[in-house]
Amino acid sequence: MQLELTEEERAFRDEMREFFTTKVSEEIRDAVAAGRELTKDQIVEAQRTLNAAGLAVPRWPVEWGGQDWTEIQYHIWHEEMERACVPTPLAFNAGMIGPVIAQFGTEEQKREFLPKTANVDIFWSQGFSEPDAGSDLAGLRTTAVRDGDDWVVNGQKTWTTLGQYGDWIFTLVRTDPDAKKQAGISMLLIDMRSEGLEVRPIQLIDGGHEVNEVWFTDVRVPGANLVGELNGGWAIAKFLLGNERVGVAPSGITKRVIARIKGLAEDRFADDPLLRARIAELENELLALELTTMRVAANSVEGRPDPASSVLKLKGSVLQQQVSELVLDLAGPGGLASGAARDDSSTSDLGEWERNAGPLYLNLRKASIYGGSNEVQRQIIARNILGL
Repeated sequence: MQLELTEEERAFRDEMREFFTTKVSEEIRDAVAAGRELTKDQIVEAQRTLNAAGLAVPRWPVEWGGQDWTEIQYHIWHEEMERACVPTPLAFNAGMIGPVIAQFGTEEQKREFLPKTANVDIFWSQGFSEPDAGSDLAGLRTTAVRDGDDWVVNGQKTWTTLGQYGDWIFTLVRTDPDAKKQAGISMLLIDMRSEGLEVRPIQLIDGGHEVNEVWFTDVRVPGANLVGELNGGWAIAKFLLGNERVGVAPSGITKRVIARIKGLAEDRFADDPLLRARIAELENELLALELTTMRVAANSVEGRPDPASSVLKLKGSVLQQQVSELVLDLAGPGGLASGAARDDSSTSDLGEWERNAGPLYLNLRKASIYGGSNEVQRQIIARNILGL
């Protein structure tokens, strides 16, 4: 494997670094660096800045805004973006439904949705998980019944991240109740302003409102909004989740947090060999994750993610949680601050990183669940990689 950049790749890295640090709003980058939650406007502004420069959706087909880059260039783009504290393009748009429509959609769907998706003119939500169908996604119960040219959808989705901002939702529905579980599923694109669709907030343990329930009561969806083949949604879901798992190994973010930890704890190193050992172990694990990321990217063929993307999802989420735990340990009692103290420095003498340590630690407990739980990833690794 190539471990050193060529002269051309170093020039590309410098180009990305300059763009990310000079063209994206400093206010947004400061918010990311501090671990604050971004507003919808900030998320949209950041991606539109990238999209105007052709940097929002580089993995899409070139005719829809993608770039004909090498895998090393994609890796550099992603790492430099995270290093500069630039919000990565909205995953639901850039990494999930965009590639799905490009791969499975009709030409009409591509023309209608892809430009708006790249520019976040449509803010997409994901409608996969249900109360009884999370890791066992094939057990979903939300139904879509044909009525003339339309589908009528009834059911419930849960853990819909940022659903409070959503304009449209890409939704897995059961279209054949008599078929084998995986065989009777389809994907629909649903306007979230439709009559009968309701979004209800779920308050998380960290005090934030990041996820939601979405309820469908006789929601009518045009037949043209079916993606791919009828009852072919399971193949689409596997394609989408494979792309998602590649994107949930944020090595650049983790590297940035470890560097910050070393700065915060510099005065403790001489007297705390255990702390030095923890950081060294995390850095070694991070290096292994980065190398695996490059290998997975290099082995992804014609838009089909390598099965080792499950390794990235598993190890990336574990490493994120370990780093957040170390930050919480360094914050000590100050890490217990939450609620108003987290967002309002006037109510606390603590530093912002201390106020955010506890809520961030709690929030990242979800990392081992989304994108397919870590237990499920171990099963995929055992079956598809190890052949057990």
